[in-house]
Amino acid sequence: MAARPNYAIQQYEDWVNMRIGNWRSDATGPAYIIAEVGINHNGHLEWAHQMIDIAADCGADCVKFQTFHADQFCGDPDETFTYTSQGRQVTESMREMFRRVELPDDCWQDLADHCAERNVDFMTTPQDVGDLELVLDLDLPALKVGSDDLVNTWLISRYSQTGLPMILSSGMAELDEIRNALLVAGWPENRSLAVLVCTSIYPAPPETTNLGRIATLVGEFPGLSVGFSDHTAGSTAAVIARSLGSSIFEKHFTQSHDSPGPDHWFSADPDELKDWIEAIRSVDVFVGTGVVAPAEAEIAMRRLARRGITALRDIDCGEILTEDNIGLRRPAEGISPAGFEQTLGRRARVPIAAWRPINESDLQEDEES
Repeated sequence: MAARPNYAIQQYEDWVNMRIGNWRSDATGPAYIIAEVGINHNGHLEWAHQMIDIAADCGADCVKFQTFHADQFCGDPDETFTYTSQGRQVTESMREMFRRVELPDDCWQDLADHCAERNVDFMTTPQDVGDLELVLDLDLPALKVGSDDLVNTWLISRYSQTGLPMILSSGMAELDEIRNALLVAGWPENRSLAVLVCTSIYPAPPETTNLGRIATLVGEFPGLSVGFSDHTAGSTAAVIARSLGSSIFEKHFTQSHDSPGPDHWFSADPDELKDWIEAIRSVDVFVGTGVVAPAEAEIAMRRLARRGITALRDIDCGEILTEDNIGLRRPAEGISPAGFEQTLGRRARVPIAAWRPINESDLQEDEES
């Protein structure tokens, strides 16, 4: 892939080379793309494995899960949660809903191994220190902190002690909350950190997306890896985010919008995920290297599209060249248009047929004139 300039970030000389697995965040490399399973496996291990294959087939760099125990992060069992599922509104106990989509503690190694077989990174968002301990031995490339825990500085502090790179989503957050989370995680000494611009609405309307936050974060935290957790529909926002300098992307996906559960209806289905990833990758192709030079395919077009000095009629030997007998015409052969004024007033050394390009060898030297 051709190197691309990152216009939002190239002004900073202290660009951090954050590493996630074999990927390095820099101003010229490709984006790191996370396909977020979340809870869209519905608690079924078979679905979880199927979704790893889908994400890999779609071209994702990473498949991300959520490791949690509902009883450890949901409080009042009577607290209800209303969501859209299969075209209707469902209200149920939040704790019971999350209990239903928990994965067993002994599944994570198999899921990580499956990711390795498909050459994609395995990542997860642990919801508590106990959940973290379940997955620490899995050679994680990074830890992901959801928007809900950006202000949970106790948890972020514990996660930072692992020494793993950390990606923090920033939905619902103010700038000072992001700054505080980064400081707790060890910024600026710890440069293995990234913040994802995010809007915690599902799906997020365009007017709430505020991708201008990318440039704001780059300006506030020079060298910070900035990304986009995309809750919008389609790929337009992701394309804009990439062109603004986002280097890490994340999006929820599902096997089917018709599956029961709170997140399926707004998540990308396999075709949508593939299109989204391809759209992000295409930005690098369109932006290119930033070097001002014709594309290789343009070289042949120069002859057809540009003009050269051409005889407008038959010109006799010794005849003086004027605007009546020479002009600038396609194709670009003979003397360049830049030499037109200097060519006027000179004499033909040989007869020149009409519509023939005029070369320097067709003209008398000044002393001959």
